[in-house]
Amino acid sequence: QVNLVESGGGLVQDGGSLTLSCLVSGRTFSWYPMGWFRQAPGKEREFLAAINWNGDVANYADSLKGRFIISRNNAKNTLYLQMNNLKPEDTALYYCPSNDERGGSGYALQHGGDYWGQGTQVTVSS
Repeated sequence: QVNLVESGGGLVQDGGSLTLSCLVSGRTFSWYPMGWFRQAPGKEREFLAAINWNGDVANYADSLKGRFIISRNNAKNTLYLQMNNLKPEDTALYYCPSNDERGGSGYALQHGGDYWGQGTQVTVSS
């Protein structure tokens, strides 16, 4: 059973930074692409970023304008999202999906994943 556990969320002030983590178990983490999505209250789930199986290719939503960085540590089975210059509109529940595309680029994750965690809440105060 694939298990994804997001952590690192919390309350931060406008302009602050946070780094989210996603620990994966139940599969060989290094084989599969990973991504980050978020969902704000009353809004649809939004794609943020994806990274390929070995971490050398990443793609981002245009709306982020370079504020977020996705990375992974395959030795630790962990995905990260470094978030800088946070704004109140970044307030949302953040998720780290994956899919079954072994050796994949992560491009398909823009449309969603096969596996999802429970999410970690990020709240940005103004």
